[in-house]
Amino acid sequence: MIVNRAELLSSGDIEAKKIALRLMEKALEESSPYNAVKKCLALKGDSLVIGGQEFLLKGDVYLLAFGKAACLMAKLAEEILGERVKEGLAITKYGYSLPLRMVRVIEAGHPTPDENSVRGTQLALELVRRVRESDTLLVLISGGGSSLLICPHEGISLQDKIKVNDLLLRSGAKIHEINTVRKHISRVKGGGLAKLSRGVLVSLILSDVVGDPLEVIASGPTVKDPTTFHEAYRVLRLYNLWGKLPESVRHYLTLGLKGGAEETLKKDLPHVHNFLIGGVGAACEAMKEEAEQLGLRAQILTTTLEGEARDVALALGSIVAEIHHKNRPLERPGVLIAGGETTVTILGEAGLGGPNQEFALSIARKIRGLRGAAALAVDTDGTDGPTDAAGGLADSFTLELLEGEGIDVEEHLTRHSSYEGLRKGRALVTTGPTGTNVNSVYVMIIL
Repeated sequence: MIVNRAELLSSGDIEAKKIALRLMEKALEESSPYNAVKKCLALKGDSLVIGGQEFLLKGDVYLLAFGKAACLMAKLAEEILGERVKEGLAITKYGYSLPLRMVRVIEAGHPTPDENSVRGTQLALELVRRVRESDTLLVLISGGGSSLLICPHEGISLQDKIKVNDLLLRSGAKIHEINTVRKHISRVKGGGLAKLSRGVLVSLILSDVVGDPLEVIASGPTVKDPTTFHEAYRVLRLYNLWGKLPESVRHYLTLGLKGGAEETLKKDLPHVHNFLIGGVGAACEAMKEEAEQLGLRAQILTTTLEGEARDVALALGSIVAEIHHKNRPLERPGVLIAGGETTVTILGEAGLGGPNQEFALSIARKIRGLRGAAALAVDTDGTDGPTDAAGGLADSFTLELLEGEGIDVEEHLTRHSSYEGLRKGRALVTTGPTGTNVNSVYVMIIL
């Protein structure tokens, strides 16, 4: 899966980096959406079996998938259900499509939605409206769905939606805060899709969100939503975005604040059933097991890592240094593992990069000279920020190498141009589309 493995292992702490890459590949293997669906979905006679629950298939079966893992999830569903699938649609990110037998595939924009996002969503809504009360709608949801499934409320244009999305992504807001706003300007998010379905709706959800809250993943299109217009307003005020919103969006949210617009879904619907089938926790457990099989002491620090990328990196780098010098809280050789999602707050102009690249560039400062140490941070979907890299892999030589090239690391961190810094340091990790998305993983090796 690692396109530039040879470059990454051409110098520095080669053995430590080799182990980090091996554990990363194990995480990607474990979080395969194909395997996740395979573990929980089965056909037993005329019933669909999910997590031990049976759903009698009285009429036709429709399939709707959206997210970065849409095609792999739909592929396995097709194999299991066969000719029972009457019609299907998958909406995924450009470059993430696969040929499917019965399911139509639409590629669209992520993280910025585009015309294909609108077109794909309209096709999805048409499909959902064809589902009768006796039919079953199988919905396959994965990360990225918020940008790929979009249907703004009347009066809000695609360009207005894109501007709001860009403001939120650059603000440093956490994903649940971003999605609180997204849900309140959308017809399909926040349980909107569930409201439209007349038949039995069964959704399988692959999490890319810290803590796996179903109402946040892909902005919860099939799940009741605890957030309100007032909370969306609070988020926008907190990050100083209210005055920067397009007028159409501010008008609609103001209408909602006054009770003049319908809230998101607030109660469970008896015909809707949601199942969480995977997340970053399983990926971290798989890495720990693999590390222990290699004879290394391994510790999962957390699967809910959050915070500003450069600061979180310094904190975890401090633990690496403590292990290297004092053999605590873990004895060498050891591995620290974490899962979650860090953020980057951008004020003004910024260079190219992503939170995982910024993490790797920042931690290089803390592990400098700690021979046998390496730190990897990657987004499991293969795309870290608006770049072609999955993340970064730094070791104890990285900072020296960059300084030798005349690169000012502090300047790159300040300008959020981590991509260029890591590229010159031969520390970018490139995988291409992985077909999955269960958040980011962080691995620190101390030999």
